[in-house]
Amino acid sequence: MNEHLETLAPIPLWRHFRTFCEVPRPSGKEEALAQRLVAWATEKGFEHERDDAGNLLIRKAATPGHEDRPGVVLQGHLDMVSQAAPGVTHDFDRDSIDTEIRDGWLYARGTTLGADNGVGACAALAILEEEGLTHGPLEALMTVEEEASLVGAINLKPGWLKGQYLLNLDSEDEGQVYIGCAGGASVRTKATLVRAPFDGPMETLIISVHGLKGGHSGLDIHLGLGNANRLLSRLLHRLCDHGLRLVDYEGGTMGNAITREAKATVALPKQHHETVMAQIEHYQEIYRQELAGLDDGVTISVSSAQAERALSSEDTYRLMGLMHGLPYGVAGMSRSASGVVETSNNQGIVSLKDGTFSIQLMVRSLRDSTRDELVARIATLMRLTGFEPAINEGYPGWTPEPESELLARFERVHERVTGEAPEVRVIHAGLECGLIGSKNPGMQMISFGPTIRGAHTPDERVELSAVENFYGVLKAMVEDLAQR
Repeated sequence: MNEHLETLAPIPLWRHFRTFCEVPRPSGKEEALAQRLVAWATEKGFEHERDDAGNLLIRKAATPGHEDRPGVVLQGHLDMVSQAAPGVTHDFDRDSIDTEIRDGWLYARGTTLGADNGVGACAALAILEEEGLTHGPLEALMTVEEEASLVGAINLKPGWLKGQYLLNLDSEDEGQVYIGCAGGASVRTKATLVRAPFDGPMETLIISVHGLKGGHSGLDIHLGLGNANRLLSRLLHRLCDHGLRLVDYEGGTMGNAITREAKATVALPKQHHETVMAQIEHYQEIYRQELAGLDDGVTISVSSAQAERALSSEDTYRLMGLMHGLPYGVAGMSRSASGVVETSNNQGIVSLKDGTFSIQLMVRSLRDSTRDELVARIATLMRLTGFEPAINEGYPGWTPEPESELLARFERVHERVTGEAPEVRVIHAGLECGLIGSKNPGMQMISFGPTIRGAHTPDERVELSAVENFYGVLKAMVEDLAQR
């Protein structure tokens, strides 16, 4: 499987990416891949070690005569977002990613590809084995569970890194370089609610919202894409007026992905059947009008089901009131970074099963103060509807340093290699740079990468020519940093 990857350039990068595709690596389950890389590093004679979080650090000595140059850290993460297209059966804990090339882009067949951030991580590994490359001391840092709220970076061993410069390879637009990113925090609640038998003639239905594109909850949040949790809760909240009682609910699999599908099993008085079906049809038309040109495939489906118990009407209304009232999407734009979202929230994972309700929201912001304010608003709404919030400590943003020596050198190298100056940007996503920087004061950092589209969705793809160009810039940057 994936033999065609080894025919692509640059050869060492794609050879590593084949390994990344064939060794399952969903967030929290990267150990098999980490062990494979440990074996590879041992075979190559590279020094390597792990920290208590499971992060992997591989070191390569400087080219003779360049030992006194500042060390360079090449950084990526091992895990990937696990999403399959509707109707596709794929066990991300066991099955390999099956790739294909279409029109100059690499895709996976029916699943996320893992180019985010597999390509960047593989570029770092390829640099370590490049022959004839002049470089100072090199470190390749491979973090774990980045897609699960930056767990590896949060628990990174303090003082572990020796390098003075960090090249984060987790960006997704060729020709751009990032010098700042959003911080974030998650807000959750979990409660056990009482289920009771029906108290009159009821019919049980499964109502599903699907056909949405989904996307990255940071990079794509400004696009106005449909979130299935948001759309379904809006409909169900309206149906509470017709005696709706909630049996169970399932929506979303990742906190940092815009939810593509959600479904609820509900019980409704039989005498309201025609009214309810009319409301469902009405809301489908509303959603198609509101999402025209963005999510044209949005669909509400209804099928019959069986159930004997459900939440009370009061608890159903309380729960749906919370979901309907929670903020979603862009909360504010940055005044210092033109065109960049400052603060946003995503309704990521919602579940009700056997009476146990849970919801997970991800708040992002370029400012810690506005992040904390939105978190406080969400927590207040949870308490007002009778649910106790659980708030994590959050992670810091990455403060831009537009005058840094590292950025200036990158701009010169990029223009020399590509003929064009890079676009300097700030990103509304949770790169690991802020956390790594907090544990390594004084380290200069930039982030760049190849063009990736559809990250966190089964439409994820990476442009092959952009990977080749990205790798050329990376090689040239490593060599430039070895010069005085």
